[in-house]
Amino acid sequence: MGGVDAVTEVLWESDGLLEAPRPLPDGSVLFANTTAGGVYRWSDGNVSTVLEKRRGIGGIAVHADGGFLVSGRDLAYAGPAGLRTVWAADGATGLNDLTVAPDGSVVVGVLRHQPRRGEAAGPTELVQVAPDGGTRVLASDLLWPNGVGYAPDGTRLYVCEYAAARVRVIGPQGASVFAEAPRGECDGLAVDVEGGVWVALGSGGGIARFDSGGALVELIEVPGRFVSSLAFAGTAIYLTTIGALLRMDVGVPGSEIPAAAMQID
Repeated sequence: MGGVDAVTEVLWESDGLLEAPRPLPDGSVLFANTTAGGVYRWSDGNVSTVLEKRRGIGGIAVHADGGFLVSGRDLAYAGPAGLRTVWAADGATGLNDLTVAPDGSVVVGVLRHQPRRGEAAGPTELVQVAPDGGTRVLASDLLWPNGVGYAPDGTRLYVCEYAAARVRVIGPQGASVFAEAPRGECDGLAVDVEGGVWVALGSGGGIARFDSGGALVELIEVPGRFVSSLAFAGTAIYLTTIGALLRMDVGVPGSEIPAAAMQID
């Protein structure tokens, strides 16, 4: 299986479940602490607070105007004027991970259960929020939607189902099961330029790479860590875990994610 021999660097350690790494063009990385709250920026070994207190953030997206979007209890925009809601799902307990589509719309998973209370995950939606605020349901039967990302050509969309430990693919022919976790769960997700789909395995203590046909081709150990999410910056992958922000070089570049183009009133 595969030939990646990645060295894991520990960039920063902190209490809490870290999530939603988002590398920026200047070499810094945004990430969230879902349990303690807040969004932080790592840069050259230093960490600063960018957004205070907000808990439950599962996804961060850069906005075209220089601000950024975060999930949580709703989809919110963080800019010079502070935090404002741009979209919320009726009756939801929150919004989880997200990505940006080629047209600048945002694709985000809806939560309708309370994980911290031990509630079981029932079927829920993956929603595309257009730049003008219009919405479209892409799938409605996902068991705890999590990491989400587009194939390099934009024709297929991958989404993790955490409670089912699998990845679904949504394409021109509809939705189907793409791959199943070799161990643990399917949490965060990122796609490389070759069409490989990288998945954070949660309690499985590692990350997996599936080829564009869904075959498992890499399994990289991250010993002793619950791996929640991952994101590319060139050939480097930034990982968030319970308690740490990590980095490893995997030798293949990630597929670029565009900036969100949602209108902010």
